[in-house]
Amino acid sequence: MAKITILGGTGYAGSHLVRAAAAAGHEVTSFSRSRPAEPIEGVSYVNGSVLEDGTLEHAIDGAEVVVSALAPRGELEGRTRGLLAKAAELAASKGVRFGVIGGAGSLFVAEGGPRLFDTEGFPDAVKPEASEMAGVLDDLRASAPELDWFYVSPAAAFGAWAPGEATGEYRIGGDVLLTDANGDSNISGADFATAIVAEIDTPTHRRARFGVAY
Repeated sequence: MAKITILGGTGYAGSHLVRAAAAAGHEVTSFSRSRPAEPIEGVSYVNGSVLEDGTLEHAIDGAEVVVSALAPRGELEGRTRGLLAKAAELAASKGVRFGVIGGAGSLFVAEGGPRLFDTEGFPDAVKPEASEMAGVLDDLRASAPELDWFYVSPAAAFGAWAPGEATGEYRIGGDVLLTDANGDSNISGADFATAIVAEIDTPTHRRARFGVAY
């Protein structure tokens, strides 16, 4: 079992990943600004801000895998890309695998098609967030070869507003948005987290992005 640190472990995606990783028997540390409403037995919760000096170093030290569930909102708006670039450098220097939970916005709607956040109807309010996370992916792809990274994008409908249920089923894609027979793109928080834990257990997307949807 791996020692996993999750940055932003009390948010929507992060808390699901904490739960799934702990259930799989991993040694999990959640690093976030706030305490969870319902702590999970066996999980170490560390409170702090990634903006404070030394925080990233402390969070990464001793881990075998670090996964960021940080989103460029609030005080992290416009700063997440730089923070994750620094985290990636630290991970590479320590031989730590580095994962990033991104969004669906940077996925292509079809082979050769536009990215989701470039399509008509994509909410203007979240375009800056989607663009910044796309930049994080660009940085990872341009990173030094010694960095062992993965970047995972959920379906278009993903979040507390569309929680879904744990089914134990999901599909894995690449850079193109996955949709079902009805053209819908969904994934529950629980199944998304299960897919990430599977990638940690059996790495199949080294230095690559993958998508998860039904």
